[in-house]
Amino acid sequence: MTHRAGFWWGTLMTILGCLLGHRPAAAADQPVSAVENVALQPLAAHARALAEALEFTGAPLPEEARRAVQSAAGAKDEAAGVRAIQAALDPLCIAVVDINPEARVKVAAGPATPRLMEAGWRTFLIKVHNQAGLTGDLKVESPQAKPLANSPADQVRDRWLEIARYTAKPLADKLSGLEVEYRVVQMYSRDAGRRQATLVFLAGQGNQDLGFRSELAVMFTADAAREVKFSVKDEHGKPTTAALVIRDKAGHVYPSQAKRLAPDFFFQQQVYRADGETVKLPDGAYTLEVTRGPEYLPQSRPLVVAEGMPAVEIALKRWIDPAQRGYWSGDHHIHAAGCAHYTQPTEGVLAEHMMRHILGEDLKVGCNLTWGPCFDFQKQFFTGADDKVSTHPYLLRYDIEVSGFGSHRSGHLCLLRLKEQIYPGGDSKNHWPTLGLNTLKWAKRQGAVTGPAHSGNGIAVKDGKLPSYEVPDYNGIGANEFIVDVTHDVPGPDGKPVPAVDFISTVDTEPKAELNMWYHVLNCGYRVRASGETDFPCIYGERVGMGRSYVRLAGPLNYDAWCEGIRKGSNYVSDGYSHLIDMTATAEGRSALMGEGESELRLAKDGKVTLKANLAAWMPEVAPPPPRKREPVWSIERARQPGVRTVKVEAIVNGQAVAEQVITADGTPRDVSFELSIERSSWVALRVFPSSHTNPIFVIVEDKPVRASRRSAEWCLKGVEQCWSQKKRFYAPAEMAEAEAAYEHARRAYKRLIDESVAD
Repeated sequence: MTHRAGFWWGTLMTILGCLLGHRPAAAADQPVSAVENVALQPLAAHARALAEALEFTGAPLPEEARRAVQSAAGAKDEAAGVRAIQAALDPLCIAVVDINPEARVKVAAGPATPRLMEAGWRTFLIKVHNQAGLTGDLKVESPQAKPLANSPADQVRDRWLEIARYTAKPLADKLSGLEVEYRVVQMYSRDAGRRQATLVFLAGQGNQDLGFRSELAVMFTADAAREVKFSVKDEHGKPTTAALVIRDKAGHVYPSQAKRLAPDFFFQQQVYRADGETVKLPDGAYTLEVTRGPEYLPQSRPLVVAEGMPAVEIALKRWIDPAQRGYWSGDHHIHAAGCAHYTQPTEGVLAEHMMRHILGEDLKVGCNLTWGPCFDFQKQFFTGADDKVSTHPYLLRYDIEVSGFGSHRSGHLCLLRLKEQIYPGGDSKNHWPTLGLNTLKWAKRQGAVTGPAHSGNGIAVKDGKLPSYEVPDYNGIGANEFIVDVTHDVPGPDGKPVPAVDFISTVDTEPKAELNMWYHVLNCGYRVRASGETDFPCIYGERVGMGRSYVRLAGPLNYDAWCEGIRKGSNYVSDGYSHLIDMTATAEGRSALMGEGESELRLAKDGKVTLKANLAAWMPEVAPPPPRKREPVWSIERARQPGVRTVKVEAIVNGQAVAEQVITADGTPRDVSFELSIERSSWVALRVFPSSHTNPIFVIVEDKPVRASRRSAEWCLKGVEQCWSQKKRFYAPAEMAEAEAAYEHARRAYKRLIDESVAD
């Protein structure tokens, strides 16, 4: 038999095995007593729902048992029908739980053969004799799965099992109170071979007493899984890394998320595999979903695992490649530690683990920001240079987020391109300034690029307008003290004044909150730029690069130049599914390219300005179902026009949308052009809300500075007062005089801008 013929013969046998053998075998020498005096109608209804649920999970009732349940439901002899239903279902039970009239629980072994699958799931039933009529939870736990309270250390380490109760519709998540019913439990084994587990059944407080035991020792045998090899090639046929989501018929994700070790993360459905790498899968039928970040087209196809199967070939296809146009993607805010997502948050994972995720999402630049809980462990990886795992054009760099220490209560700060990572006077995080401006002064002397993290936290407005003139609470950890810091210049590396903050972070918090703050300070003439971030995995754990900056570089990619591009505003921000490339403003025979030089177009007088860009967007033709978790706040799907595959691109002048076009989001690049009337010095930009946004071009008329809105300056002044009311208690006594002076400086600046700005 040839190799391929052997593969397809094995595939056929696997499919037959899926249909016939993926349920526990009955053991006739372990009979289960039937529960009498049960009403047939509710038991039959429960049995029908149970059969439907088992079908959905990919472990259907044996045909004989299914027919027996159907026949028993219409039995004239109710007692016989009740016994027949139990006789059909009992052989599938791994355990029989008895809850006595005093709600004490005891458990005995059921007839089902305790057979599991390595790296796979098996479905069992639990029979419940509910003499107490309880209607609460019946929990199933194990020290070999999730350690119980006060478990010995050896049990905590011995976590080879995963237990999941199936309580979705058509089943109820609680006991019904019926005298007898069945619960569905699914079990996953990390290992192959014989493994012992203790199953613990809990039905509320005080449910175990002398003579009544709620624990059951079970010796399982787990069948071995196969190493399935993947051949992963990019659009040029070169080996690469991709994100794989593997699901069985029941929707279980493989490898099991709960038992993953880095670089596979338990809080993600996908795993990242490079060309030639493997995943362990039991024989059976699956669905394989393949992605590689938002610039690639998603793929989905069936996958059958069987003896003799060849490597699974994956040929990736792009719909866009901004790097070919000189725009390099990056996420300036990811974490390798600190968040509760990691098994050991104070240590986290290593650079090589994060690099796999960066490669698998085709993210060219990733900034691992060390912060509070993990500072003392992760600080060892900071070098002030690219990490050694970097491989051009994929760069990984360690920098700092001021979070969990120092000035964090007034707003977290992202400090990029640092040369030194620890504030003078100590060796950790415990001595940093409580005034953010003092931290920024230290960072800017190094030539760092700086800005607030997760900007919308604390500055959301309730009226839903953009721009909004409602004063936010300033009670969070986003762009709060930013309203003060943006007014300050501080000494740079050469001692000359530079802006204290360079960018406002976007794409990971409420877009109207982020953009509202940004628009108002731009209207005041402050040339702060926007950068995209994910705050992985603290805000979004689905993947790195959900918020991105696409930075245009004239020369080769390197981290310092990429950060400098953010400072200069030569980038647009995006979720990766829409792109605004090469935005230019043209008038009077002159043209300005976003981020080039000072991003200025200087005009002798007011008049018409043509704003152009090359726009491409992609979304599926039909809107997908809502994600299981919350939908990202910046998302091409939120930009979708109702019921169609189009999005709206808007021209923005001084924070106001003044013109729009609707384009088809099929991935095709299209030139867009707007003719704008510019009456005074202004800033202009393009956006696909809320998916992407350019940085501004400043149109300077008659050499006058941008003073676009008196209402914006008034809003900013009110923001200073509100921020002071919320943050003054967090400044250390030793810094209070500096804090008061910093806020007073901001007040004077905005009062001057109110006088200079155009009434609106």
